[in-house]
Amino acid sequence: MDYKKTNAPLTTVTRDMIAMAEQTGNVYETVCIIGKRANQISADLKKELEKKLQEFASTDNLEEVSENREQIEISRFYEKLPKPTLIATQEYIEHKLYFSNPLKQKDHLRD
Repeated sequence: MDYKKTNAPLTTVTRDMIAMAEQTGNVYETVCIIGKRANQISADLKKELEKKLQEFASTDNLEEVSENREQIEISRFYEKLPKPTLIATQEYIEHKLYFSNPLKQKDHLRD
């Protein structure tokens, strides 16, 4: 997914967790789902950033100044993105997350 095109807010927003928990029926399960997705997003962004910064790993001293500016610009761009928890929460609200609870599925099969 392209996290740069998300419409997640850049700052923290107060949300009604009871209303958000309607999909799962459990506030704690909702928080767990959003937390796990936030960890996935964070890992993806970290890999992407490291990949871009590795291009600058082998440098000569003469070119170091100009490449440092490029590194700084890349880092600033990633710093300005919404936090992974905000992106995950927005995905959850927009019903873009797929999640399942194996324990609940086993209970339905037994009935």
